[in-house]
Amino acid sequence: MIHLTRLNQAPLVVNADLIEHIEMTPDTVIVLTTGQKILVRETANEIIEKVVCFRRSVLEGLPLVTAFGSVTTRPPGKDDAHHGQ
Repeated sequence: MIHLTRLNQAPLVVNADLIEHIEMTPDTVIVLTTGQKILVRETANEIIEKVVCFRRSVLEGLPLVTAFGSVTTRPPGKDDAHHGQ
């Protein structure tokens, strides 16, 4: 879920998984997979950034299975290669 603002300043929370596309005409229009259109104050780039941050935060908490079948709670970092993995 991402927090946005309607044109009338009312706060809005949108399910990021339902965003089909974003129009800039000159107002920002979010078109959902349901066909609903929402006009918001944020730019398309701001919305994209919010979606990326939201999805990153979700993925950071999930356990990941590596190519070798071991389970980790985070993606391997640069330093992991130097610790005998």
